Amino acid sequence: MHVLVTGGAGFIGSNYVRRLLNGRSDVNADKVTVLDKLTYAGNTANLDPVLGHPALRFVQGDIGDPDLVPELLTGVDAVVNFAAETHVDRSIQNSAEFVTTNVLGTQNLLQAALHTGVGRFLHVSTDEVYGSIESGSWTEEWPLTPNSPYAAAKAGADLLVRSYARTHGLNVGITRCSNNYGPYQYPEKLVPHFVTTLARGGTVPLYGDGLNVRDWLHVDDHCRGIDLVLTEGAPGEVYNIGGGTELTNHQLTGLILEACGADWSSVRRVPDRKGHDRRYSLDDSKLRALGYRPQVEFARGLAATIAWYRENPAWWEPLTTTAA
Repeated sequence: MHVLVTGGAGFIGSNYVRRLLNGRSDVNADKVTVLDKLTYAGNTANLDPVLGHPALRFVQGDIGDPDLVPELLTGVDAVVNFAAETHVDRSIQNSAEFVTTNVLGTQNLLQAALHTGVGRFLHVSTDEVYGSIESGSWTEEWPLTPNSPYAAAKAGADLLVRSYARTHGLNVGITRCSNNYGPYQYPEKLVPHFVTTLARGGTVPLYGDGLNVRDWLHVDDHCRGIDLVLTEGAPGEVYNIGGGTELTNHQLTGLILEACGADWSSVRRVPDRKGHDRRYSLDDSKLRALGYRPQVEFARGLAATIAWYRENPAWWEPLTTTAA
């Protein structure tokens, strides 16, 4: 199988590419093409462990390129679309890039997949498209009520993917994951930002009262869920992928401080983010019916992640000058 992975030099995408090529995946991929624009969060160093693999081809380019994308999709059996602008704070400051990449770029991919006869199109989305939930958990049938420009752009992409299934019969799948953590995550995100900042003796920001709740999913479990949806998911369906560990930001901060040998004097309170969603929670029973179970227990996964950043300053130090 020839798999095209867009955004494959980013955090989650590169983990998935490494999984495809190192024998951990259930997807029998004998050829993997990575398409990545290499914006600030794309990094070919994320692919260093597999860059010499004979099945890998790397192409620097934009999913919105109307000439390049159809060329790359010719002969491809499956597309896994990770390519996206993802950071909420950046979307608040400038939403145009998010609409361009997440909506228009996805539409360009879909159209090319349709015309080149791609057999399976898997779109990787986020739980943020659902908005915020006070109690209970979202099922895949929950209305999309995004609250940030990032989430709105992802919701727009989700709806486009759905439309290509309903209108054109394209064999699509959509996954919506909870908050990811793990190695190779760009240092603007909470876990790596806190760990790398504390390692340099700095202070870390905690939004508002710190009681916003997120469900945490190790990137390995996320990619395991993607594999399952790609190979076993029903055409045109949405699947939630959860981690099963809900924590307030205050709780998570405390765990990171303890693991890094720091205390609350290293935390500075900052004004809450505009439109900050209070709680995310996914019901992933639909995917569990296919056999999915998170395998990385959170305490173990967090400890391993913190250890990875401590052991790999050569990877993250060049990035911290640009990470917000």
